[in-house]
Amino acid sequence: MLFEEYKLKNLVLRNRVVMAPMTRNQSPGGIPTDDVISYYARRAKAEVGLIITEGIEVSHKASSAYPNVPRLDTNEAREGWKKVVDGIKNNNGAVIAQLWHCGGFRKLGMQPNPEVPGYTASGLVKPGKKVAHEMTIKDIKETIDAYASDAKICQDLGFDGVEIHGAHGYLIDNFLWGGTNIREDSYGGSIGKRSQFVSDIIKAVKENVDDTFIVGLRFSQWKQHDFSAKLASTPDDLRKILIPPVEAGLDFLHSSMRRFWESEFEDSEENLAYWTKKISNIPTIGVGSVGLDSDFIDMTAPAKPTSIDKALDDIAKEKYDLIAVGRALLSDYEWVVKMKEGRLNDVIPYTKDALLNLY
Repeated sequence: MLFEEYKLKNLVLRNRVVMAPMTRNQSPGGIPTDDVISYYARRAKAEVGLIITEGIEVSHKASSAYPNVPRLDTNEAREGWKKVVDGIKNNNGAVIAQLWHCGGFRKLGMQPNPEVPGYTASGLVKPGKKVAHEMTIKDIKETIDAYASDAKICQDLGFDGVEIHGAHGYLIDNFLWGGTNIREDSYGGSIGKRSQFVSDIIKAVKENVDDTFIVGLRFSQWKQHDFSAKLASTPDDLRKILIPPVEAGLDFLHSSMRRFWESEFEDSEENLAYWTKKISNIPTIGVGSVGLDSDFIDMTAPAKPTSIDKALDDIAKEKYDLIAVGRALLSDYEWVVKMKEGRLNDVIPYTKDALLNLY
């Protein structure tokens, strides 16, 4: 089933393999270069079913935290992304743009807008560490508007949809996690209220795009600064977090795991993607070191190709719907073709060179 067609909303994918969003830091001035355009086109030509782009900084003054990350707020950047989209579509691919706000990872002095600090739900970047700007209701509304506006730009550029980055400790995840959201208004407090921010973003996006445009959400338990963190300790807690954004109109959920083969909750052998699908009943993507023999701890650490039997089995049993592949597709853009043909021994191992260069 993994290498068979799959219909996501009205979009027919040639298979269920998704290229995971991965930051490349190769777009000076926020503008995708010719190398970036070719990088995506190669993977579309090599039969990746759906490409989710690297994170694109939302057009908000506090969204940026890393150098050379692509944006949408200039004509040059939009022209670059139009070429990326065309390169993918000309190779019979499908593409979704990931919209990203870095939140508390931003620090004073970072470009652009060096006078702007990091923004978080309660000023916290992690439990007990209050060094960022606590967002006001006005800040929240401005950020929601930025997501909605950028989603419409993506639609106009020809993207098939957008994925809202709500994982790994960045802004939306900062609102979702009780460790960093201690607000006492409608955007914090209970588990359900912590989902209000992302739900409002999804509603605003949906109102600003056509019905055929796909809107998804990536989320995680773990944070970049705390691999052991959890949004939810039980399936019931996960339900309280996920149902509000699902009811806001999501078309898919993307469960980010460090090791997709590991169970998520006590007394269950199933992973986070399984529980996400079971609770939400909408299309679900699972991701987490697929196709490699080591998990995601250090992106510079080498890893060897390995069997995807568990992923194949999970998809065949309809535990979730699609599998996202990250590092394995960085090192070998023909990974899908080789795995479909049973050529595991021909897959190129992952090294840090694949992280530093656009193969």
